[in-house]
Amino acid sequence: MKKHLIAPSVLAADFTNLAKDLKMINESQADWLHVDIMDGRFVPNISFGMNIVKAMKSVCDKPFDVHLMIVEPEKYIEQFRAAGADVITVHYETCPHLHRTIQQIKATGAKAGVAINPHTSVNVLEDILEDCDLALLMSVNPGFGGQKFIYQTLKKVERLREMIIVRNLNTLIEIDGGVGLQNAEVLLKAGADVLVAGSAVFKAEHPSEVISRMKSLGENTLMV
Repeated sequence: MKKHLIAPSVLAADFTNLAKDLKMINESQADWLHVDIMDGRFVPNISFGMNIVKAMKSVCDKPFDVHLMIVEPEKYIEQFRAAGADVITVHYETCPHLHRTIQQIKATGAKAGVAINPHTSVNVLEDILEDCDLALLMSVNPGFGGQKFIYQTLKKVERLREMIIVRNLNTLIEIDGGVGLQNAEVLLKAGADVLVAGSAVFKAEHPSEVISRMKSLGENTLMV
């Protein structure tokens, strides 16, 4: 059996004491660090760019799961890879030449992911799934942390898992938005592989304990 991955979202960290939070992630059972890049155009918020990612990478040893919530992501892929991105995910909604963009990511040596918004059907991934290392389902509307989980996402996870099984693929299913101990296990049972948790981790009294509890869930629920 393969074990699921936990990817705390640094967007919810304390930026007045970021080094401390990154040290906690380093010492925790977290598998990846999820990094949301927002441009104020595709989503109504701005986060940070390549220099901040590079600075975080210098003090955090976990693989960086970089989620580009930006228009024209193809202009910045090489720069984010150089800054330390290990996984680079772009949005279906922003890529008119999605296959080309996926190949561009892979050419850098990074893992390639495609994300879709809550209103977007998983069926749009049908012709690109074989090329993806990861498919990210947004379970909130992208742009802000701390939103409530959209439970329609569970049906999308189940449908996407079916698509992956039928094609005999190793594509990971990642869930981003409103994920915490209250819904982590049901997401894993539906077929999720990677859980992004922001507020549930960084706003907790004991963040590393939350990560450990999420990591221990659903150990026998995932496909080989």
